[in-house]
Amino acid sequence: MPRPTLFYHLHRRQEGEARLLALPSCQHFNKIASSVDQPWLDQLHSNSIDVAIIELSHLSQQEYAELTDSTLMSNIEFIFLSEGKPDPNLDHLMSKMAGYHFRQPYDADIINDTLEDFAQDFKSHSAKLKQPFSSELDQYGLLVGSSRAMHKLYRTVRKVAATESNVLIVGESGAGKELVANTIHLASNRVDQPFIAINCGALSPELVDSELFGHIKGAFTGAHRDHRGVFEQAEGGTLFLDEVTEMPLEHQVKLLRVLESHEYRSVGSQQLKKANVRIVAATNRNPTDAIDAGRFREDLYFRLAHFPIQVPPLRDRENDITGLAQHFLAYRNTAEKQTKAFSNESLNFIQQHKWTGNVRELKHAVERAYILAEDEILPSHITITPLEPSTDPLTDDVQIPAGMRLDELEKAAIYKALNESLGNKNETAKQLGISVKTLYNKLSKYEDQTTGTDDP
Repeated sequence: MPRPTLFYHLHRRQEGEARLLALPSCQHFNKIASSVDQPWLDQLHSNSIDVAIIELSHLSQQEYAELTDSTLMSNIEFIFLSEGKPDPNLDHLMSKMAGYHFRQPYDADIINDTLEDFAQDFKSHSAKLKQPFSSELDQYGLLVGSSRAMHKLYRTVRKVAATESNVLIVGESGAGKELVANTIHLASNRVDQPFIAINCGALSPELVDSELFGHIKGAFTGAHRDHRGVFEQAEGGTLFLDEVTEMPLEHQVKLLRVLESHEYRSVGSQQLKKANVRIVAATNRNPTDAIDAGRFREDLYFRLAHFPIQVPPLRDRENDITGLAQHFLAYRNTAEKQTKAFSNESLNFIQQHKWTGNVRELKHAVERAYILAEDEILPSHITITPLEPSTDPLTDDVQIPAGMRLDELEKAAIYKALNESLGNKNETAKQLGISVKTLYNKLSKYEDQTTGTDDP
């Protein structure tokens, strides 16, 4: 098995080099020393590097920008060494989960242990690559994947789970944000208490207060009984606020107040209740963009993002793409007592597809292919549901029932789009060409028409 490659760039060369080469775990790597004739970042780009130890007097703005704009941070495990002087650029880099930063005086045992962890990760990863058609992937909690990006996520989740810090998970739709949140809960001291998840983007604006904080009987028309909100349901445990940037601004203020005071009132009640919950929130938007657009309060962001976590999209997870396809297939085969398998052409297709819907899209594609195939899954069995609405004009093949009212046609179109987008309100609204707020209002109206009441 080939050894991973360790690159080192040492600011104080002689002393640092002696220290580095004395570490036992360095023997697990092929070592490449930085050349003085070329900037260290250029050398990282031009070589296949697995781990980089970079000793710096300071990180320049140009180096910071180049690191954050490139794929180096997702492909390389970094250990930065410094003299301990304040370095804003390096601090910002660490906030983006770039790796480890050790300050003088260096603890050689800790650096050695870190390298040992990296070596074990690469050894495990290489073993998986020898079995490209195996469904076996590394797992941490509810998360599955053997790529370096996922192992980096595992280490991050393990560290933050041991704290009581609020967490903001950022990632594309379908990347697995709720699984990350649930894994944080499972690895925390609150594991024996409830994990409650709520989709802030799916809440009717009129019912947000009731869903969050509950209401008492008679609080409003249709409130025929007491209702426990998610803060009370999650008491002692973890509350997961999905799509938190989609919450109306007036309700973001109320959420911020609870996070600051740890107190809330049910709708219609004068009794104050204490909130003992750990908040994990998630968004598929860039929080900074949402703040700039006036959709997300900056003060709420800082309350939620004590510890931000970036979930890697599937395209950045290397062989996890085919590995996950095999994983899903293996579990389906076990459940159905079948032995279906992917053809080599199918695996090539899966590896090269963009998967804009990430793991969720891949899983549904495997499920559909499994149903369509007999024994071998061919590329023709792998159907991809486009996320973008079709621009083709309506043809005579589109059947519209005669005499159907326009409002019923609209309702049918909305529910069809909602089903095709797997319940994602943002994608549904985009597909229909309407705002998310308009979609909420229409769904709320349909619900009222069905139940004949506004009781939550």
